Amino acid sequence: MIEQQRTIKHQISITGTGLHTGVSSTLTFKPAPSGYGIRFKRVDLPSHPEIPALVDYVVEVARGTTLQLGDAKVHTVEHVLAAIVGLQIDNIVIEINNIEPPIEDGSSKPFADALLKADFIVQDAPKDYLIIDQTVQYIDEAKGVHIVALPTDEYRLTVMIDYHNPALGSQHTGLFNLEKEFMSEFAPARTFCFLHEVEALHEQGLIRGGTLDNAIVIADEDLTEDKVKRITDKLGISDKLIIGTNGMLNNKLLRFKNEPARHKLLDLMGDLALIGAPFKAQILAARPGHASNVAFAKKIRKLYQQQALVKKYQFEKKEGIVFDINALQKILPHRYPFLFVDKVIDFKLDEKIIGVKNVTMNEWFFEGHFPGRPVMPGVLIIEAMAQVGGILLLNGLDNPQGKLAVFTTINNAKFRKQVGPGDQLMIEVFLKNRRSKLAVLEAKAYRNGELATEAEFSAAIVEREVMDGEKKN
Repeated sequence: MIEQQRTIKHQISITGTGLHTGVSSTLTFKPAPSGYGIRFKRVDLPSHPEIPALVDYVVEVARGTTLQLGDAKVHTVEHVLAAIVGLQIDNIVIEINNIEPPIEDGSSKPFADALLKADFIVQDAPKDYLIIDQTVQYIDEAKGVHIVALPTDEYRLTVMIDYHNPALGSQHTGLFNLEKEFMSEFAPARTFCFLHEVEALHEQGLIRGGTLDNAIVIADEDLTEDKVKRITDKLGISDKLIIGTNGMLNNKLLRFKNEPARHKLLDLMGDLALIGAPFKAQILAARPGHASNVAFAKKIRKLYQQQALVKKYQFEKKEGIVFDINALQKILPHRYPFLFVDKVIDFKLDEKIIGVKNVTMNEWFFEGHFPGRPVMPGVLIIEAMAQVGGILLLNGLDNPQGKLAVFTTINNAKFRKQVGPGDQLMIEVFLKNRRSKLAVLEAKAYRNGELATEAEFSAAIVEREVMDGEKKN
C-alpha cells in the first residue's frame, strides 16, 4: 500500500443530476495540502462552508449517506468517497454548487476516471494509517447485519448480500488489492433497487433524478399496466417498461454477475471513508446498508481517535501500559504531593478507563494518618478515583491541556476496605452519561482485587484559564 499522503495535481469537474434530489450540480475536485483530509465545500452558499468527510457529520442514511454542518448539507456522498478511497487519495477539496453530487451512471467510475485524469502528487507527510489490532464488531440481529474488522496488514473488504429474491439471490464479493482491483472490478458497479420500492422511494421524496440509465431495477413483482403508468408518470420515463428475461427491468445487462454485491462493497468503502483515516484491516460485512456502515464507522473512528490520543501523550509504547507517569503529567495538572495515579492500563474513549495507584510507606499522609496504624484517607482514594475519571473526560476533548474536570457532586460513596502500605489500588471508572460540558461517572477502587471504595461523580468541563482567573481574584 502507498505510504505517503497524496492529493491530485490539477482540478477537474463533473456536471450532472443528483439521484435523490434531482438537482443539477457541478462537482469540482481540487488539490489540498497534507493533513487537510477530505472535505466538501458548498460554493453556492455564503462563506463557502466546508463539511469534513467524517462520520461525526452524518445526519441521514436513507438510501444514501448525507453530511451536514450548520446549514450546509450534501446528500449521497458515498460514490464520490469510494472513488477517493479506491485511488488512495488523502487530501482533497470537493467543491459542489448544490446539495447533491451528480449520480452519473450510478457507480463510482465517472468520479474515479476524472481523478485519474487530474493525476496525483505525492506529498511529504506519511499516511496516518489506523492499524486495527483488535476485533471490532457491529451486529443488528433484527436486520441480520454483521460487520466485523479483523487485524491484518492490508486493506481488504468482503461483502455478502441476501435479499431472498430469485432474480438476485445470495451474492458475495471481495476486494483484496486496491491497486489491482478497484478500477476494473468495483468502481463500475452501479446502484440498484427493487421494483416494489420505486413508487415508495419516490413518495418519500427520493430518486427524483433516478432513471434507467443510472440505476438497475430488479424485478421482484409483476408489472401491471397500472403500475407501468404510475412509474412512467412519476419518473418521467418515456421508454416502454418490461421485465427482462434476466430479471432486470427492461432486460438491462449487468456489468458483473454479482454487480449488486459489488456495489454494496462500493457503498461500504465510501461510508468507511468517514472514519477519517486510511486503515489496514479485513472487513467482513453480511447484509450491510448505509445505517449499519455508518454505525460501524463510528466505532472504528472512536478507535482511531483513541489511538491518536495515546500516541500524542505516550511516546514510548510499553507492554500493558496505555499511559505511564510521564504521559499522565502531560494530561493532568496535578503534581506532587497530589498526583494519585501511577499509570493507566486500559482506556476506551468515552467509555471506561482503568488506572493504578501503588500505595507505599513513603506516602506523606501516613505520617499523620495514623501514627502506628497507617491508613490511606478515604478522601484521597476519592481524589485518586476523580483523577482517573478526569483523564477519561479530558481525553475526549480537542484541547485537553486547556481544560479541567471540576467535580460538582459525589454520590453514594462507600468505603468497604482499608488501604495501607503495600496495597495496589486498581481504579475503574465508567462514563455513564455525557452532555455538552457535563458528565456523570461511576468509579470503583479495588484493593488487591477486593472492592475497597465506590462512588458516583458529576463533573463539569471548564476552561483552565477560567480557573486561573478565579484564583487571581
